[in-house]
Amino acid sequence: MGIADHNRAVVLGASMAGLLAARVLADSYTEVLVVERDGLEDLTGPDGSPETRRGVPQGRHVHALLARGRHILEELFPGFTDELVTAGAITGDVTGNVRWIMDGHRMPKPHSDMLLLSMSRPFLEQRVRARVRSLPNVRFLERHDVTGLLTAEGGTEDGTENSKAGGKAVVGVSVTEDGTASTLSADLVVDAGGRRSRTPAWLKELGYAEVPEDQMAISVGYATQYYRLPDAVMPDEISIDVVASPELPRGAICAKIDGDRTVVTAYGYLGDYPPSTSAGFLDFLKSLSGTDIYDAVRDHRPLGDPVAYRFPANLRRRYERLPALPDGLLVLGDAVCSFNPVYGQGMTVAALGATVLRDHVTGAQAPDPRAYFADLAARAVDDVWEMTTGADLAFPGVEGDRTEEWQAEQGYVADLLTAATRDHSLLTAYARVVFLVDPPSALAAPEIQEAVRAALAQTDR
Repeated sequence: MGIADHNRAVVLGASMAGLLAARVLADSYTEVLVVERDGLEDLTGPDGSPETRRGVPQGRHVHALLARGRHILEELFPGFTDELVTAGAITGDVTGNVRWIMDGHRMPKPHSDMLLLSMSRPFLEQRVRARVRSLPNVRFLERHDVTGLLTAEGGTEDGTENSKAGGKAVVGVSVTEDGTASTLSADLVVDAGGRRSRTPAWLKELGYAEVPEDQMAISVGYATQYYRLPDAVMPDEISIDVVASPELPRGAICAKIDGDRTVVTAYGYLGDYPPSTSAGFLDFLKSLSGTDIYDAVRDHRPLGDPVAYRFPANLRRRYERLPALPDGLLVLGDAVCSFNPVYGQGMTVAALGATVLRDHVTGAQAPDPRAYFADLAARAVDDVWEMTTGADLAFPGVEGDRTEEWQAEQGYVADLLTAATRDHSLLTAYARVVFLVDPPSALAAPEIQEAVRAALAQTDR
């Protein structure tokens, strides 16, 4: 299937996942329509800094574009890294310019040769959206609400009737704008509508099986406050990360971002939420396993009050396990898997998913949904899901199966981080996995295990 062979793809949602879906679809479809409930103006605050749009309530908090995500965005939008840096993104090394405090211990800061870009979510999203808007065959339908799927029996494409039972192909969507209903025909519909995706309900209405879900309740709450700090406060660092631990299930991230600002997001597990007052927020920062972030901001006036957000549970929808799926419908991003935001993986997993989508729409045939979802799970979701839920299980109040394998893995990671205080190359290896450049299996390589043993032997002397 090439761009001359296919007609229209419709993307539901102008999220990061939706924007990246539109980018890869534009290479294979004559027309790509991105349908978004919000208006998509580039909003700015009183100081000229980009502001989040209404449909991204979490956009005010710390966001991370991990190293693997940056690689993919650079591939999709050549020159994008330089564009971001020129516009004001902060750059440095992912370990050399980051202060990690784990269990009260400051980790070493070796150079990793992995570039870190630090910026606000609106700053990044606005520039990705501008790149996608510049594509001649992509169009945005703003302030349109998608109300359902259009289906046809046997894969026909008249798109005139929504058959509620036994539909074999999705051939478009129904939408409303200011209360006026209409339909959009499509050869492919991609749902990038986020955690509140309505695809599971729509499939059930069409007679398909209920989408299996995995959930892990973590009750994470976080609050964010902005500052304008002097350069002397963090002269050679981009961010300070005080990591939560099972003994103290609260942490924070302090990061320099665009607009000469510093953003601080504090978080707590299992209902241990940071307060939404400036005084309470500071007290929370002071209570962490290291007072580094508190010390950095305590003498500086914040730019406004703290803004709170709640994240109830890791959520994974197992489309790959459905016995049947309609043709013409795929799902991407948080609509498939929504991870604990503390680890900053969401945008990078969306980028990984976009590469899977690209591979499944560039062949001679229309994409096979079952093959796509199996590939998406294997290449973009499985490893990250295991990493995230495995880390969250370390908190005693989180419910889940703590198998012998999990206990062994957690013990090995703890040993590796202890060893990394001696052999700094081990911290670089760990960072390559955390930033999704290498798979978790890389840490089990024989040479890494031997380095851990050797460093621990030195520590014990």
